[in-house]
Amino acid sequence: MIEDVVLIKINKTYRDNMSPEELFKTTSKSWVASFQKTSTRELKFYCPVYKNKIIEVYDFLGFHEELPQRKPSRYILEGKISSTEMREKLVDLEVSKIHKGSGNPIKYTSLNKLLNLDGSEEHIEENPLIKDIYQDDLVTQIYNFIISKGFSYSLDSIKNLYLSIRSKPFVIISGISGTGKTKIVQLFAESMGATEENSQFKLIPVRPDWSDSAELLGFEDLKGDFQKGPLTKIIEHAQANPDLPYFVLLDEMNLARVEYYFSDVLSVMESRRREGENIISSLLVDEKYIKGLRIPNNLYILGTVNMDETTHPFSKKVLDRANTIEFNDIELNSFNFVESQEEVEKIRVSNELLEASFISIKDIYSDHMQLVVDVSALISKINKHLKSISAQVGYRVRDEICFYMAHNATSKLLEEDKGLDYCIMQKILPRILGSDDRVADVLEKLYQEFVGIPYDDDNLQSSSKYPKSTQKVIEMLERYRNDGFTSFWIS
Repeated sequence: MIEDVVLIKINKTYRDNMSPEELFKTTSKSWVASFQKTSTRELKFYCPVYKNKIIEVYDFLGFHEELPQRKPSRYILEGKISSTEMREKLVDLEVSKIHKGSGNPIKYTSLNKLLNLDGSEEHIEENPLIKDIYQDDLVTQIYNFIISKGFSYSLDSIKNLYLSIRSKPFVIISGISGTGKTKIVQLFAESMGATEENSQFKLIPVRPDWSDSAELLGFEDLKGDFQKGPLTKIIEHAQANPDLPYFVLLDEMNLARVEYYFSDVLSVMESRRREGENIISSLLVDEKYIKGLRIPNNLYILGTVNMDETTHPFSKKVLDRANTIEFNDIELNSFNFVESQEEVEKIRVSNELLEASFISIKDIYSDHMQLVVDVSALISKINKHLKSISAQVGYRVRDEICFYMAHNATSKLLEEDKGLDYCIMQKILPRILGSDDRVADVLEKLYQEFVGIPYDDDNLQSSSKYPKSTQKVIEMLERYRNDGFTSFWIS
């Protein structure tokens, strides 16, 4: 359905006895919104809304940015009062059914939907399942939704999270306490229509006493009946609805040893294989309890972690199988979510927009041969440095970095070097830890690999290609110098 009308609430700026000129000016410049959203829609009209009713209709003629520029950018609509016929149809129309929120939120909608709000015409689906959308537009929707909820993250970090989930449906979110690790996962899922209310999202708090998979998958009770665990239940929902994405959040997943309670899931996750056009895994639970319980291709598992005296470190077995994303960058002085007046609603997306396209290097080699060669060459160089501390990576990590980069090459979400920078941060640097002099030597060699000059405490430089990884290496070296021990995880 074409969104050709924008509704603009002016509850905060409306005054009684406003002249037509004042109303036009207030409506046209009282909002902060996305240039991309306006330019990519076929807008024909915009309407001020006061106390849930349309009070005027303007023909949309264009827009321009307000000068002097500000952040976030504010832009001014250009228009004129619409025809008498259109005004008679829309003025005084009650729009509270589709335009929620307070203040001056913005709502994109369609003229067809407005004219049928009384329900006299055929039913218009409010939240259709979206299957066809550019990945860049989807990520922008996710980003705008998260920002509108009061959390400030960079657009690149949301692009990276999306690419990480697409390349491997298991992601670890790390960061200092209070940065919103749990919330970003919830909002990421909610932006695409996955909530606890519709059973597409499940938060599972991990307990310190978990020692096997029973708490997640289930167990046989004294009567011989199988008691399903929370992961089993959401997997059954996901298997029943393969067109929809399902998200599991293991909150504070390293309060218990991940290798103990999650090893069965990790092993089955690695068993994925192609059968015809489908990707399937081995069985998760013995079929005497549940028939055909496998990890479906529409299930995405994310875990949040803290690193302190109450938690456990990760083994290489776990790190090999996950993208580890740090959310340590916080912007306490950013208030874009307060100034933004746009109402960002969640959408319902098809699992086609998230599901893994590749499980083998063969899946991408013909279309991305040069990319695979280049990534393999870079990892080989890094492996030579890692070998002295037995931290080198194998085929699995190489393949998953290639999957990430292939998805990125197709979607063009990130520049190639920026994508590789994220991959080094997420798949390689978390493996480095220790108090041995060889650890410091490896970090110094990685610094030289990234920057092109030897490490020098008095002349530290960033890398134009891999700035995030370079900065992380510098931080890890500083910790080693100060504490005699270093790790990716220490914050």
